[in-house]
Amino acid sequence: MRPHAMPSFDESPFILFWETTRACDLACKHCRACAVPQRDPRELDTGEGRALLREAAALGTKLVVLTGGDPAKRPDLVKLVEYGASLGLRMALTPSATPLVTRAWLTELREAGLARLAISVDGSKATTHDRFRGVVGSWARSHAILCDARELGLTTQVNTSVCPENLDELPLLATQLAAIDIELWSVFFVVPTGRATGMTPLSADAVESVLDWLEVLVRRSPYDVKTTAAPQFRRVLLQKKHDRDDIVGLNDGIGRAPRGVNDGQGVVFVSHVGEIQPSGFLPVVAGNVRLEGLTRTYRESPLFRALRDTALLGGKCGRCEFRKVCGGSRARALAVTGDVLAEDPSCPYQPRRMAS
Repeated sequence: MRPHAMPSFDESPFILFWETTRACDLACKHCRACAVPQRDPRELDTGEGRALLREAAALGTKLVVLTGGDPAKRPDLVKLVEYGASLGLRMALTPSATPLVTRAWLTELREAGLARLAISVDGSKATTHDRFRGVVGSWARSHAILCDARELGLTTQVNTSVCPENLDELPLLATQLAAIDIELWSVFFVVPTGRATGMTPLSADAVESVLDWLEVLVRRSPYDVKTTAAPQFRRVLLQKKHDRDDIVGLNDGIGRAPRGVNDGQGVVFVSHVGEIQPSGFLPVVAGNVRLEGLTRTYRESPLFRALRDTALLGGKCGRCEFRKVCGGSRARALAVTGDVLAEDPSCPYQPRRMAS
């Protein structure tokens, strides 16, 4: 592998996820936000959103993902994208696949400087996806949006939430995605939080099998592949002797972190009411942008500082030789064990030696 300098995330997050609203017209059974149809009057308003983007840029953040709920429910969204882009931030968007996402709206977003559009596709067939999302026609709408975005010259990614119900469809879905010219497939391993609390999780061995399959896919797919809530994918890639570019996707047009990110380590999440968390799937509030501010919370909060100290990891994560490139899903550790620093129960790997 070629040597690369490994930057610290102690001072600056690479990526900010801003839950612009909790409102959404879908009813996804795994929704971490427990979204509702109507917007909350306590949401950060346009001025507060612009201030958040200014602070993120000054903090050194590279990428901002506007998420929800459904960010398309906000009438000021295009202006927020335009403002963020003017600050030098790479602005990405994850709208829900609803009629709010029109071709005209996508055109406005392109002109505003949107760097990436991410759409969820959770199965190779409509019945699986629509059942997951709670609305008939969602699968077809997702594909129509991706088609419009591609024709308009927007770069796209597909987000897929993996669970026992769609596990067998992943190979066909991977083939389908190759035909629609996406840049990135983000494969998310469901964390039992929010509405997903009662969902049956994949076993650790099943997760490992999917990661082994994704490792093979990385070698031949025309799109990049990343995982969410399964940082051990980096361990799998290293074990299989992949070049570092394959691991972090440095050639991805939107830009990817020059080292692995994890909950609170290179990642920060701001809720619709300004609460600051290590990620959207780790619902522990460390501060609020209206009070402590993003910079102070990210750099000084005891929770964020602990999450960036791999020496504090418990169980086999703390002993693992891959702890500095993986670190385990802190969100899953909290959801399953109640301890944010406990070992990740979704990883079957047994460390071969004590980590230094």
